Amino acid sequence: MLLQTQSLTPHLSLLPLPPSKPISKTQFFNPNPLRRTHSPPPRCSLSAVSEPTQLQKSSTKPFPAEVSRTILELVSVGTLSTLTQQGWPLGIGVRFAVDPEGTPVLCLNDSNRQFSIDRRSSLHVQLEQSGLRTPQCTILGSIDKPEDRTFLKYLHSVWRKRFEEEVDEDLLYVVDVDRVLQMEDFREVGTWITSSDYKKAQPDPLRDFSEKLVNDINTNNVEDINRFCNIYADLDFQVSEAKLIWIDRLGLDMRLWSPQNGIFEVRIPFPRDVTDEKGAKSMFNCMAQLAWEVEKNFHAPDFEKVKQVKQITNV
Repeated sequence: MLLQTQSLTPHLSLLPLPPSKPISKTQFFNPNPLRRTHSPPPRCSLSAVSEPTQLQKSSTKPFPAEVSRTILELVSVGTLSTLTQQGWPLGIGVRFAVDPEGTPVLCLNDSNRQFSIDRRSSLHVQLEQSGLRTPQCTILGSIDKPEDRTFLKYLHSVWRKRFEEEVDEDLLYVVDVDRVLQMEDFREVGTWITSSDYKKAQPDPLRDFSEKLVNDINTNNVEDINRFCNIYADLDFQVSEAKLIWIDRLGLDMRLWSPQNGIFEVRIPFPRDVTDEKGAKSMFNCMAQLAWEVEKNFHAPDFEKVKQVKQITNV
């Protein structure tokens, strides 16, 4: 559930400014904006931005097509499954690049071109997130061997950009995407995505920084992560440990452990979307500062807590 942030700014401006949250020397994000010794810290407003976009109003997490595009941008190895001449399905590991529309580009030699009788194929790709979750997507389509030399040169540039190596253009193939199955993790029910939705979607702008941000926060901001559970999530159980799984433009995914109740995941949305690493750091700092102030009773919470928590079974 999206945090109700439009009322945070007037609420904060009417209250006397509390002392800023003490920040340890090992905290990951730059604490300087909140660290003043002779003057009060600046107000940390979560809504001092322009009006949210329509996408923000309709979703607090990326759409499945966005997730699939992000996975294929971050991963360069997958399993290509085709039919052999005997009619058996065969899966082989392949490297791939993607063009701006997310079309997979493969380099296949004579020994693994097993699709001579049927060009229908699938490409399965997985992304491991913090060792705790493995979102994945499977592209269904047909393998095509482009004949146009100009297009082959373009595919060669796509491959070179991804792997920084030259390749024989005669070995390049593409997977013409028909539809995509996106799954959040093992044992999850997948969501089917049309080819047009997949091609129109944009990969997450934080994709190249998310893993590093997650690792640094889990290492240096343990207290903040635990505080997020108490302040931003409406939980009816005690959390013994919490870890960040992923950060995207719309929020945070967290894994929670409860000795009595088991393992859960919760989505903490951002008040607005972020577009780069600097914006993600700033947003986390502001939310951490506000959570600390609410915990210390400097502010009454003026937002609705997240109520949707998913239990993880058979991990």
